[in-house]
Amino acid sequence: MDGIMYPISLVVIVILAFSFNRNNNTFLMIFVLAVGAYIIYSHETGHTATEFKNKMVESIDESAGNYSKKHGTQGFDAKKEEEAVK
Repeated sequence: MDGIMYPISLVVIVILAFSFNRNNNTFLMIFVLAVGAYIIYSHETGHTATEFKNKMVESIDESAGNYSKKHGTQGFDAKKEEEAVK
């Protein structure tokens, strides 16, 4: 987050957490604090949920792409299927 957006988002998180605490809504207060922790973590380290998702998708895509090569199933052959059924 560039410029003033990072401090403003933290101030909004603090105000929301304080408001939820005053209204005895503990679940939402903890949720807002968790969002604030994620904002601080992603700002300090540069690791985001989108980066994690992209790594997971690439890993699954790589595994699925190599599956047919590992198991020798490079496509569907209708003639072999007909012979197997006869």
